[in-house]
Amino acid sequence: MKRKHCLNFIKLPIVAIALTAGTAIAGTEIVAPAPMAPVEEDCITGVLTLAGNSHFISYGKDVWADGSNLRDLEFNPSLEFTFKLPENFALTFGTWWDVNDKGAVPSSIGGNIQEIDLWSGIAYTYDKLTIGATYQAWIYGGTTEGIVDLKLAYDCLLSPTLTLHNRVDEGASAGDTGSVLVLGLSHTFELGPVSLSTPVNFAANLTDDYNRLPVAGGSDSGYAYTSVGLQAAYPLEFLGDCYGEWSLVGGATYYWTNGSVIPVNPLNHFVTYNFGLSATF
Repeated sequence: MKRKHCLNFIKLPIVAIALTAGTAIAGTEIVAPAPMAPVEEDCITGVLTLAGNSHFISYGKDVWADGSNLRDLEFNPSLEFTFKLPENFALTFGTWWDVNDKGAVPSSIGGNIQEIDLWSGIAYTYDKLTIGATYQAWIYGGTTEGIVDLKLAYDCLLSPTLTLHNRVDEGASAGDTGSVLVLGLSHTFELGPVSLSTPVNFAANLTDDYNRLPVAGGSDSGYAYTSVGLQAAYPLEFLGDCYGEWSLVGGATYYWTNGSVIPVNPLNHFVTYNFGLSATF
């Protein structure tokens, strides 16, 4: 971009720190919710996700310009570990991959592996408030885009999060360094054995030319996008828990994007969907 916990981290598309269980992976917002083992009960917890996605959305940008196309899926596996530390601190390390044949030129990584994201972060929790920071390296296009995210999350009914997403190295993004501010809200509820969540995000680009090329004249700052989703997780209890607690996950997200702030998208309004398997251990 870029789970069942109240402090669920976005992509959103999706590579950010999980303050407790989260992930915004490459800025994406495509990871379905999955039950997460409470960090307070185990010193080390992990989440493995094997996801198929119709789009790669990175902070409102339709990376592969899929638009209304829902047929050409990509494979996005991710793995994240959270390490409990004393005094309510936690460390997070993870990786996310983008595997598809949508690239116009051969992948610089090899085969259909278009991008590999790596991240590490630290978070501190006081009562219901969690403060976190993470560094992300998005490896694609023969170089590395560097990201520093700062995040606040509050554990309550609507699980509000506020993320300051900072691009500190352009890499192959074809845009300037700059910042995006994202307000996230989400509510999780149970419908029988199914866990449902309704993530909503509002974002603004704080700097011009964050999404500059290939559009002549650059891109504006200001309101960038709104996304509204419905994500579901169904536990596969018949598999047991010897190799983690597995769930079938999936959902859909609708995006409204501002054409002057994100002019590279083929459509300003579009739908994405995702499905796959997730395991917590």
